[in-house]
Amino acid sequence: MNLSPLDEYPIHQTPAPLTWPATSDRNFYDRSYFNVLDRDGRFMALTGIGYYPRLGVKDAYFVVRRGDTQTAVHLSDAIDDDRLHQNVNGYRLDVVEPLQELHLTLAETEGISADLTWRGLFPATLEQPHDMLTERRVTLQACRFAQVGTWQGWIDVDGERLTVDHDTSVASRDRSWGIRPVGEPEPAGRPDAAFRGMWWLYLPLAFDDFQLFLILQEDPDGHRSLYDCTRRWRDGRVEQLDGVRATIHYAPGTRIPRGAHISFMNRAGDRIELDIESKLFAPIAFGSGYGGDSSWAHGTWKEGPFAERVSFDLTDPAVMARAPFSLIDHIGAAVCTEADGQVREGAGLFEHGVLGPHYPSGFSDWTDVAE
Repeated sequence: MNLSPLDEYPIHQTPAPLTWPATSDRNFYDRSYFNVLDRDGRFMALTGIGYYPRLGVKDAYFVVRRGDTQTAVHLSDAIDDDRLHQNVNGYRLDVVEPLQELHLTLAETEGISADLTWRGLFPATLEQPHDMLTERRVTLQACRFAQVGTWQGWIDVDGERLTVDHDTSVASRDRSWGIRPVGEPEPAGRPDAAFRGMWWLYLPLAFDDFQLFLILQEDPDGHRSLYDCTRRWRDGRVEQLDGVRATIHYAPGTRIPRGAHISFMNRAGDRIELDIESKLFAPIAFGSGYGGDSSWAHGTWKEGPFAERVSFDLTDPAVMARAPFSLIDHIGAAVCTEADGQVREGAGLFEHGVLGPHYPSGFSDWTDVAE
């Protein structure tokens, strides 16, 4: 066990140095996720940095979709003990003002670089705990906070400069830590119950006077194993929304949505309608290291400092055949209609995925697609 600069501060939660997790589970992780969403749908980026103390690894990724190409760089290295200066090779994340302003830079790596400053539009919000279990172990046990905001700066891909500013961008981010599958595959042991599938919808959206967060996770039969829907007003009010009904509009022959209609009620019983339109999408399993990504997995040991670039042609049927096995992030244009007829326009992340069967959606197996 090593000391770190954080051990100077009275913030310990266990009788061990700060860099030593309370659990010995190899799958403990601590990481950030960000997206950069151009409101007009010209491009989008997904990026993040993670630390995996029990695996001895830290890594980062930067994914850009523009046109029909999705390009990613992966960076990895041995973990260090200084969490105050988050970096992986040329990737760096600096906290300028906690929970409000961050500075993210990527030195030129395999033709991609970036210099971006994050500004929160509303206060960061702690989400509901997220837990998933098998018969014999915890597979996911995470604490997460989220925030909607904007970026100022630029992204450069092979000399093409993509300008990002607070007026033309919208974004969401999350910080999460806990347990989830990371690193190389573990020995199987006695077979556990097979993963049956999951339907997922995540909407962190920004409007002029409120932010809206909706999280839904359903089993194949439609049972909701995770649900949270709140609207947080600029004046500080927090409004829980109930009675959520979601209709996803899939492109025929796919599981990729073109949009969605969400209906819910406030505590007074007034019905609120939300319509989402996808302006551009990026399957997160194409280069970001999340589940289903065949190119790379978070926490994988790469024998020291490492960087690589991968690209995906989203017009290639063989590539897109893997999209149903991924969550898909969209630039979402949103229209919220109140019961009194008032209409508000907003934007943000529209994240959806159907992994396996989902009988309420008409998907009876892993290969079904929308008609």
